[in-house]
Amino acid sequence: MTVNGAAHPSREEQVLARIERARRRRPKVREERITLAHGAGGKATRALVEAVFVDAFRNPALEPLADGAVLDVKGGRVVFTTDSFVVNPLFFPGGNIGDLAVNGTVNDLAVCGARPLHLSAGFILEEGFPVAELRRIAESMAEAAALAGVQVVTGDTKVVQRGKGDGCYVTTSGIGVLEREITLGEPTVRPGDVVIVSGPIGEHGITVMVARGELDIEADLASDTAAVHDLVATLLDAVPVRVMRDATRGGVATVLNEIAQAAGLTVVVDEAAVPVRPVVTGACELLGLDPLYVACEGRFVAVVDGEYADAAVDALRGHTLGEGAAVVGVVEEDPAGLVLLRTAFGGTRIVDMLVGDPLPRIC
Repeated sequence: MTVNGAAHPSREEQVLARIERARRRRPKVREERITLAHGAGGKATRALVEAVFVDAFRNPALEPLADGAVLDVKGGRVVFTTDSFVVNPLFFPGGNIGDLAVNGTVNDLAVCGARPLHLSAGFILEEGFPVAELRRIAESMAEAAALAGVQVVTGDTKVVQRGKGDGCYVTTSGIGVLEREITLGEPTVRPGDVVIVSGPIGEHGITVMVARGELDIEADLASDTAAVHDLVATLLDAVPVRVMRDATRGGVATVLNEIAQAAGLTVVVDEAAVPVRPVVTGACELLGLDPLYVACEGRFVAVVDGEYADAAVDALRGHTLGEGAAVVGVVEEDPAGLVLLRTAFGGTRIVDMLVGDPLPRIC
C-alpha cells in the first residue's frame, strides 16, 4: 500500500517491526537469586528467559519464543522442542510424570503445526529412588508414546546424592515434521479473529494441588494430560488457523497475554464462555485461584479467522478430546497488547500475565 506516494507497511510488517524493537531492548531480571516465580510461566519466567537465555543464545529460530523452533532442513521443515518436568507428586489422578512428559512434548510440537516423530528422554534420579517407581514411570511413558505414535529413541540418566534431588526429574525433547504449507504465529493475527480453547481448563493444576494432600479438600478430579496432535490436525484440516499455544504453565491467561503483546492487538475474553468444570471452579474458589491461570496439560488455545468460528468449534467437538471446545473471545484493535475480561456481572477488567507462583511444580 502507498500513502501520498510513499510505501505504507502492511500490518504484518508493523508487527514484525515491533518485535524487532522489543528484541533490541535489553530485558532485566530484578531479583538477584532465582525464585519459584521464575518457573511459573508468568512475568518472572518471561523476564528470566529474555534477559538470560535469549540474550545469551540469540538467533532467529529462538527469538519468537514459541512452543517449539521451526527449522529449515534439506527437503522440508521440522519443529524441535524441549521441556523439563518436576511435578510433585510424581503420581496423581489421571497420570504421572512419565506420561505428562511425553504428552507435553508431543503437544508442543503439535501446536506448532508439526506431526510428532521422535522423542528423547533424560532422567535425573536421586539416590535411593525406588526402581519399581522408575519402572512404572518408564512404562507410562512407553504407553503414552505408543498412543501418540512416537518413539523414545535416545536419552540419558544421571544420579545425584540422597538429599540433593527430589526423587525423579524428567527432561524430554521432540522433533516433528511440518507437512502442511502453513505459517503460524502472532504476526498473522488480525482484528476480528476469534479465540478458541479446546476444552475445559484448569483440571491438571488443581488435580496436582489436591493430590499433594496438604489441603483439606476432597474432589473428584483427574488431570487432563493427553496428546492433542490428532485434535490439532483435525482443526488445521478444517479451517485457517493463525496461531496455537499449549496452555500449560501460567494457564490460558498467560498464553493470551503473550499472543496479545506479540500481535500488538487486544484479546477480549467473555468470562461466561470460558469452559470450566464446576469441581474446578469450586476448588479454585477455596484456594483463591482464578482458573484462567491454572495449568492445563491436554488443552490448547487457537486463534482462527472469525469467519470460520463455527466450523472450527464443530471440528473440535467432533473429536473426543475436543468435546468441550468453545469460542471464548475475540481479537480487537485497541488497546494494543492487553487482555480484557468481560465479567459475568457486566464489567470489564484487565487480565495480566501470571505474577508469582501460586501453583509451584505442577508440571
